[in-house]
Amino acid sequence: MLRLRLDIHTEARELAWGSVIRPGRALAYSLLDRVAPELGAEIHAQGWKPYGMVPFGYSAPVFPGAPRRRGVYALGGPGMWELGSPALELVEAFGAALAGMPVLAWGATAFFVDAVHVVEAPSFSSGRAVFRTGTPVVLKGPGLGPSGVRETRQDWLLPGEAGWDLAFERNLRRKAESLGLDSEVVLERVTWIGPKRSFAVAGSTGAGGSKPGACVEVEISADPEVLRALWVWGLGQANSTGFGWVCA
Repeated sequence: MLRLRLDIHTEARELAWGSVIRPGRALAYSLLDRVAPELGAEIHAQGWKPYGMVPFGYSAPVFPGAPRRRGVYALGGPGMWELGSPALELVEAFGAALAGMPVLAWGATAFFVDAVHVVEAPSFSSGRAVFRTGTPVVLKGPGLGPSGVRETRQDWLLPGEAGWDLAFERNLRRKAESLGLDSEVVLERVTWIGPKRSFAVAGSTGAGGSKPGACVEVEISADPEVLRALWVWGLGQANSTGFGWVCA
């Protein structure tokens, strides 16, 4: 299980909050279109069976030394962007495309690529891992009304709310099943919850919107190969839009 970690820099000083996560999805598909267009089109159209999940995730661009400024996402100095997938063919395609790209178009912002590193997932041989996300975990609830009938598809659940733990665990088990791995995944405990944040995303048809969530730190028990897959894929739903990226 592999990630790609890019060292980047930019002449821009800031990103609007709406552009912190959203451009990454289009960028990932553009990379696939360069070297594996049929694979990219298949994943975009139907995802992976049996749940139609899209098997890649990515981080927000991170510039640790940039001075913080109110109202914007600050850029400056050495930065980093990560992209990963539990599918080797996807990681290889991303790597092949990035090898010939000195500049990434992050929406209207240019990120200059200084180096690309291949990072292997930890072994997680104990079958237990503590994951902290660098982007919010986004999860949907069942959207049921008082009568037990589904009334909405936009029933967003936040960490700490009733039903979040079960929805989170169910989603991780579905990921394991999508990979043909042992689906016995257990959320042992939530050890930290960050502030609620909403980020703009692009839909599969181009229509956008925003999704709410929060960064979390969680302790999970599972087969080591499942933990490795989650480390390169991300937690929760909508990882292909950059949510739930594991940073530690």
